[in-house]
This record gives sequence, structure tokens and C-alpha cells, in this order.
Amino acid sequence: MAQKGDQLDRETISCSICLDLLNDPVTIPCGHSYCMSCMKNFWDGEDQRKIYSCPQCGEAFTPRPVLKKSTMLAALVEQLKKTGLQTAPADHCYAGPEDVSCDVCTGRKMKAFKSCLTCPASYCKNHLQPHYDAAPLKKHKLVEPSKKLQENICSRHDEVMKMFCRTDQQSICYLCSVDEHKGHDTVSAAAERTERQRELEVSRLNIQQRIQDREKDVKLLQQEVEAVSRSADKAVEDSEKIFTELIHLLQKRSSDVKQQIRSQQETEVSGVKELQEKLQQEITELKRKDAELKHFSHTEDHNQFLHNYPSVSQLSEPTDSSSINIRPLRYFEDVTAAVSELRDKLQDILSDKWTNISLTGTEVDVLLSGPEPKTRAGFLKYSCEITLDPNTAHTELLFSEGSRKLQRMNQQQSYSSHPDRFTFYRQVLSRESLTGRCYWEVEWRGGGVRIAVTYKNISRAGLSDDCGFGYNDKSWALRCDTNSYNFWFNNIETPVSGPRSSRVGVYLDHRAGILSFYSVSETMTLLHRVQTTFTHPLYAGLWLCNYGVTAELCKLE
Repeated sequence: MAQKGDQLDRETISCSICLDLLNDPVTIPCGHSYCMSCMKNFWDGEDQRKIYSCPQCGEAFTPRPVLKKSTMLAALVEQLKKTGLQTAPADHCYAGPEDVSCDVCTGRKMKAFKSCLTCPASYCKNHLQPHYDAAPLKKHKLVEPSKKLQENICSRHDEVMKMFCRTDQQSICYLCSVDEHKGHDTVSAAAERTERQRELEVSRLNIQQRIQDREKDVKLLQQEVEAVSRSADKAVEDSEKIFTELIHLLQKRSSDVKQQIRSQQETEVSGVKELQEKLQQEITELKRKDAELKHFSHTEDHNQFLHNYPSVSQLSEPTDSSSINIRPLRYFEDVTAAVSELRDKLQDILSDKWTNISLTGTEVDVLLSGPEPKTRAGFLKYSCEITLDPNTAHTELLFSEGSRKLQRMNQQQSYSSHPDRFTFYRQVLSRESLTGRCYWEVEWRGGGVRIAVTYKNISRAGLSDDCGFGYNDKSWALRCDTNSYNFWFNNIETPVSGPRSSRVGVYLDHRAGILSFYSVSETMTLLHRVQTTFTHPLYAGLWLCNYGVTAELCKLE
């Protein structure tokens, strides 16, 4: 506290002209004190005007006051000197090479405390005082110390540039606006700054929204990581329980399955975490950019603001996170199902050949698929309960029979808007995903029905081939008309022959890559079979091409 008091005393009895402790101090009529020699030299420069003013407050005196030494101040200065107080300001008060220096100081210059855009000049605390005390100077625009004040001066007219030419996108002075910029769209620099400030705030709001979106994406990805891990752990646990029953025969296979699950878990989690880290880095960068723009928005110098705005306001391209798709929490469910099936059949098969269990993505390829059934009773063993999803249905499709039956109407139904809804093709998807072995039957009437299976990521909006069942490589469809069948895949039509029937059976062996369509009556006749590799779960689909057509997912006993 004593040190702080000494510092205040030193500042109080320093001369605002030489910035040193008072030497032969004198007090002029307004009450301010200076070194006698400093005040004498200052007033000598005003002899021609015959008006003598105070360097701090600007008060004028006529005639020239007589300077007399202030004995009280002189004694105080001597006392402070005896206490060891330095007679020069601390080194940190002097301007260094990187600092803005006071334009008024002589000799070793002090650091500027403020720059005046009106003068234009920079001042230390002492030389800035008149801008606080003198009424005319109070109207000047003070900003943080700047080395670029000369950039505010028009090089042609030597005037402060207080205007902005929107036509040429540059700062100008008033004379420029009536000279080479005559007829241009000109406004005050303050007005242009206000406009750009609004744009800056919009950019910040955009950044903040992107931060919120990315943070939400990161949370979703974290949920994905946790879901993958939980599903993997459950699959490992269930697999170990099943293999325990066949420990002598399956000990090595149990270890293999566990290792493959863990390997795929690591692959899944690694991919998600990589995207998560990338989004987190983008959030960090956006926050840094937001802080930069916030700091930049407080720039007091309009011209500097406008000069730097184009480069500062540029934003990086956002990371594409449209592929983020949180799937159902059953990543490794097929592993458990495959091992269960293997347990039932392996006793007879292991003695003849070795069966491999491998993982591809989150799918399980069990090289144990038996032959396709030959009778309807054989197919019915794999019948699955399928219902239609109203959120995917075109608005001209009318539901009945507990979301199992459809009829195409000639007027729109009152469905709410949904991003999964088909907007042009009169189509609908099942609620349930299809993996493993599945069988279902469709009863149709009227002609012009497509019975399909498709990946869930088929496009929904518009009339492009990306949306229609059979017009792309994401869907397979059998078109049923009154007198003909046709199979469609990737926009290629294949004529199909077979007996006409109002009921079609669909058999899917997802792991084996088999999709078969049957004409169902008293007997079952194969219409068309596809042998391929399915890379994602499939969904049943129906497309009602004509008005009045009906199609129903049959209940199978």
C-alpha cells in the first residue's frame, strides 16, 4: 500500500510537459503546476499571440503571468527524492519498438494511451488530459492506440476520411465525394460500419447455430458409440452362452466369433470417433472464429474495420454431417441369430465340413444357408409379420386392415408432413427391417402393382429414378399387371413368365443374397430369382401405379 501511495505521489508532482518530477516547481493561476523552465519555454512559444494558456486545461491568461517558485512543492519533491523514488517513469511506461508512442513527448517517448482519429495523433496519459478537460477536444473520437492513423488521412486532400464509397468499396474524405467520386453511392463511414456490423452479427449467429448443430451431432455420435458397444457386448455375451453348450466342438469357433465382433466394434467405433473428432475440431475452430469476430466487432476505427472485414468475415466450409444416421440399437443381433441357428444344425454338419462365421460391416455371413424351401409349408416356416409405415406413404394411398392394406385414391389423404414420405411415386415401405430368412405374401387387385424390397436410404422426394422401386440399384421390384409380370432392377426391365395369380409370395435369404418371387395358388411357381449381395437391411415396399388398385400384406397362418 505504501508503494502504491508513493506512485500516486510521484504522478501528482510530475510535470506534464517533461514527464519528470517537478524541477523548480511553479503553479500558474489555473492551479496546474510545471517545471519553471518547461513553463517558460512553453509560453515563449506563445509570445507572438500575446495569449498564454495552460498546456493541460487550455485556460488563457493575459498578460503573461509572472512565474514564482512554489516552495511547498519544491520541499515535497526533495522529500520524495530522499526516500529513493526514481525521478523517471518506470521503463514499462516508455514506448518500445512494438508500441504506439506519444506524438507530443520529446526525448524518450512514452507509450500512447489513446489515439485521436480527429487530430490525428496519439497521446500518453498526461498529454491526453486536454482531450478530457477542454470542451472542443471532448468531441474528438478517441480509440485504442494505433500506428495506422495516417491511413485515415486522404493522400490527395490531406483530410480525414470520414466517408465510404460503396461504388468503389473504399474510404474517402468529403472532398473526394464531390471530386473523383462524384455521383457514386457514398455514405458516412459510420453508416457503412453500422451496415457491416449487422452483417457481422448475422455471421456470428450463423456460427453459433453451427456450433449448436455440431454439438448436437457430437452427442448423437456419442450415442452411436455407446449403442455399438452395448450391442457388441450383448452379442459377445449371448454367443458365449450358446457356445458353452457345445464347448468341446465349438471352443475355437467361440473365440473366433468374439474376436471378429470386437474387431468390427473397433472398426465401427473408430469411424464414428473419427467423424466425432472432426466435428469437435470444427466446433473449436468455430468458437475461435466467433471470438475473433466478437473482438473484431469492437474495432473502433471504422476504416480499419472496413479494410479488414472482407478477410475476417470469411467462414470455412462446414463439415458434411449429412451421412450421420443413427441406426436401431441392434448392430450385432444377426450374430446371435446366426450362432443360434448354427447350434441347432452344427451337430450333424461339423462331422462333414467346417463352417465359417464371418462379419461384413454389421452383417453376418453364415455359410450354412440351407436350400430354398420347395413347398408353401416350407416357406411358411420363415413367415414374418410385416406392417406398412404410414410415415413413408404417398398421400394418395389409403390404409386399412391395421396398416396392412392399401388402396390408391384419386384425392389426397390428410397425412402430416414427414421427411420419410414419398412425394411423387405412389409407394410405401414396411415398418420392419428384413434380415436373415423372411417370407411374406401380397394379395393384389386391379393391375399395376409393384412388389418390392429396398434399402431404407432410397430417395423419397421428387420424380427421379432414385425414388422409384426398380429404377435404381437400391431396390428390386416385380410389376404385376392383369396379363403380365415384369422384373425391374437399376432401371432394367426383364420380362417374367408364369401363371397369373392375385397372390405373390416373396422369399428373402438376406445372408445368402437370394430374393425370389412366387406365384401362389394351389401350388407355388417360381416367377423370378435374384442372386446378389445385400449390403444393408432391406424393407418391403409396395407401389400402386393406377387408381383403384389395392394391395394387402397377407396374414399367414
